[in-house]
Amino acid sequence: MSLTFHWFLPTNGDSRHVVGGGHGTPATASGRDRPPTVAYLSQIARAAEDLGFVGALTPTGAWCEDAWLTTAMVSQHTERLKFLVAFRPGFVSPTLAAQMASTFQRQTGGRLLLNVVTGGESHEQRAYGDFLDKDARYRRTGEFLDVVRGLWEGRTVGLAGEHLRVEDASLARVPEPVPEVYFGGSSPVAGEIAARYVDVYLTWGEPPAQVAEKIAWIRGLAAKEGRTLRFGIRLHVITRDTSEQAWSEANRLLDGFDTETVRSVQAGLGRSESEGQQRMLALHGGRRDALEIHPNLWAGIGLVRGGAGTALVGSHDEVAARIKEYAELGIEEFVLSGYPHLEEAYWFGEGVLPRLAAEGVWRHPAGREEAPAGLVPFAS
Repeated sequence: MSLTFHWFLPTNGDSRHVVGGGHGTPATASGRDRPPTVAYLSQIARAAEDLGFVGALTPTGAWCEDAWLTTAMVSQHTERLKFLVAFRPGFVSPTLAAQMASTFQRQTGGRLLLNVVTGGESHEQRAYGDFLDKDARYRRTGEFLDVVRGLWEGRTVGLAGEHLRVEDASLARVPEPVPEVYFGGSSPVAGEIAARYVDVYLTWGEPPAQVAEKIAWIRGLAAKEGRTLRFGIRLHVITRDTSEQAWSEANRLLDGFDTETVRSVQAGLGRSESEGQQRMLALHGGRRDALEIHPNLWAGIGLVRGGAGTALVGSHDEVAARIKEYAELGIEEFVLSGYPHLEEAYWFGEGVLPRLAAEGVWRHPAGREEAPAGLVPFAS
């Protein structure tokens, strides 16, 4: 088995500092250091493609650029890289979404992956005209995926659901291949949706024991549906030639978090309806000390950023060891990022991936024996 690695396109802006935002909080000023232009995002995408990442995640929300439009443009500057496009089912009809996905597949040569985001913040959803509560949004997501899956199978679909209604829906051309669906959620209803409809269940980077519990939970629900899912994890990375260099970089980032920004972001995230976000907050409790919550797992990012708030920090060998630890639990796909995203892609791609290749747990998707020697990473 070869592990799969994805990178991240910072459509909310990039920086040598952590760009905060997400889950109802605005992007921090650092996001203006490197604006998310098509030229810059394409530079990151080409680097990720060359280094051996399979895909690149793009976020969704009011704090970033639109994922569909941005990836459609960036795809024209890459050849192999897939795009894990985050989108919210309540903002577009299922028939149109199925058609958009089909078009994307044809125009990119089958390079679309879909990250279904139900939406954890009611106040942000209302800004888009969506007034359902959280549980209702999840039930609508189930109806949405039921329609989309049927259309992708080439069927004519009708549904008179609790939240969605379509009649005689069909696609003139089905996507080839059918995009894989990625999805995350920690609430009971989220687990039910994942078990029925998705291909890859994603979790944020919690300590291995908690990740193992989530895998067992979802795996059990999927078995009741007669299905088998793959599992992925979303993490940041700070990897260097030595452990001391990596932790020095983590501390540099931490020193850039001013007290008022941390207070404001934590107050905003504390109001989040997302159970996953609350689990992230519990890992650090808003404190700056004791942020290494498992060997080489650092919760500092979550002080100023919503969503994924933990990073693997250490030498290339240590980070590779932590990845194998998660893989032993059943994690097959790793969705990674780092600040700045261009340089950190090279640190990981040239430092960690060759070690995983040497141990037989990763292969370059283009058939290379190891990640290529490319741009020399900037010193931190």
